[in-house]
Amino acid sequence: MKINTYTLGELQANCYLLEHEGEALIIDPADDSSFLLEEVLRRNLKLVALLGTHGHFDHVMAVGEIQMSFNVPFYIHKKDQFLIDRLENTAEHFLGHKQIIIPPKLIEHIQSGEFQISNFKFNILHTPGHTPGGLSFYFPEEKEVFTGDTLFAGAIGRTDLSYSNKKDLWSSLKLLLALPEETTINAGHGESSYIGQEKAILG
Repeated sequence: MKINTYTLGELQANCYLLEHEGEALIIDPADDSSFLLEEVLRRNLKLVALLGTHGHFDHVMAVGEIQMSFNVPFYIHKKDQFLIDRLENTAEHFLGHKQIIIPPKLIEHIQSGEFQISNFKFNILHTPGHTPGGLSFYFPEEKEVFTGDTLFAGAIGRTDLSYSNKKDLWSSLKLLLALPEETTINAGHGESSYIGQEKAILG
């Protein structure tokens, strides 16, 4: 599996385009649908799904527009559906200007457990705290985990939002730090890291 990492949008969110056997899976499409659509076509890939680590606008604004070109499902935890429902208002609040966002469709709610989308096999970890429906996607064979805004290189997710929960975040961090130490952390912002490295910092 090949992982292509792009930093997109005003808030510099990381988007991941995964390639495997001619198919593509996009994790957190951020807000640049045109760029991502061009990448899928340029690489001659078949897009099979979109995944959201959580419902914050800077990670999922492009979902609806991508779905206009590719009729693929968008997977997210049901507890973050309320954030999807208010994408435009939240984006305007944080960015200070109005955003026109095409609402996601074909939304599928997912929970913890083993999961397979076409040729992609991975484990879904429910990692709440930053948001109630935070998810991490762990690919055991490749030793890669996509943590959204739960765990970063040298930092953890913020919990000062009205729906955040510090206790839940620490439980989620404990779950992530139990993964093999050589596992690469692909976070929602910033550089990548390794479980062993963050475990040494957080204890």
